[in-house]
Amino acid sequence: MGRSIRTKEYQDFAEKLKKARLEAGLTQVEVAKRLKRPQSYISKSEAGEQRLDIVEIKKFATLYKKDVNYFIK
Repeated sequence: MGRSIRTKEYQDFAEKLKKARLEAGLTQVEVAKRLKRPQSYISKSEAGEQRLDIVEIKKFATLYKKDVNYFIK
């Protein structure tokens, strides 16, 4: 596994990202197709290995029918 520079706060965010996907009933592959990204991007995002900016977070929030604040509380 690659070296991680995760903070506890970022790890919490990554876990919420995965939780929201599961609550939406979507697989990583389905999310990847909808966001037009490779499945590895979704996997790394959920593992905290892929840093996301606010524009990307908004795309996940819209897809998962969550408010952006869900991910940053």
